[in-house]
Amino acid sequence: MKTRAPQKRRLQTRARLLSEAEKIVTTQGYSALRVEDVVAQAGVAKGTLFSHFKDKDGLLAVLIGARVMEDLEQMEALPTPRSVDDLIQKLEPCLSFVAQDRVIFDVLLRYSGSTGSEVNEVVTESFVRQITLFARWLGQMQKVQKIRSDAPAEVLAEGIQAFLNHVLALWFCAEHANDDSPAKALTPLLQVWLKPLD
Repeated sequence: MKTRAPQKRRLQTRARLLSEAEKIVTTQGYSALRVEDVVAQAGVAKGTLFSHFKDKDGLLAVLIGARVMEDLEQMEALPTPRSVDDLIQKLEPCLSFVAQDRVIFDVLLRYSGSTGSEVNEVVTESFVRQITLFARWLGQMQKVQKIRSDAPAEVLAEGIQAFLNHVLALWFCAEHANDDSPAKALTPLLQVWLKPLD
């Protein structure tokens, strides 16, 4: 029994750190998150935060990964897109979330495992869930001849993920700062990528 009390206290401290960090990013944005502010609000020492998270980006990965998973749950409840434009509309909330702050994009790429730098299980799982969802949607769209059928849905889904990353990377470049939205930039790419063969 005595070994459970420290574990419970540790879990409570972690939850408090996450809660305070979430309050900060909700009001100030992800780029504004500072370790000093989180520990001050949580009433703990910096070392305590670092015993729970490797660094600030590790804390951000947990927060961002949780948000992406919430978005995915909502997307998974949606019906299969009826067209490429409908598909883009269903992707728009996820794109908008990531496009709001470069830190979100950087942390997602860093912790997805795709860049080979670091891995966060939740972030990595969110990438896998995205591909699985896209493949399911695309497979169903292929059955009714709404999109190209010369390639497996899984391959087309991987392409969509690559286009998402490409569009978001360009979104954060200075020369694209005046573009309307990442979804608008994604539209011509997916229209060509998913166009049925004649």
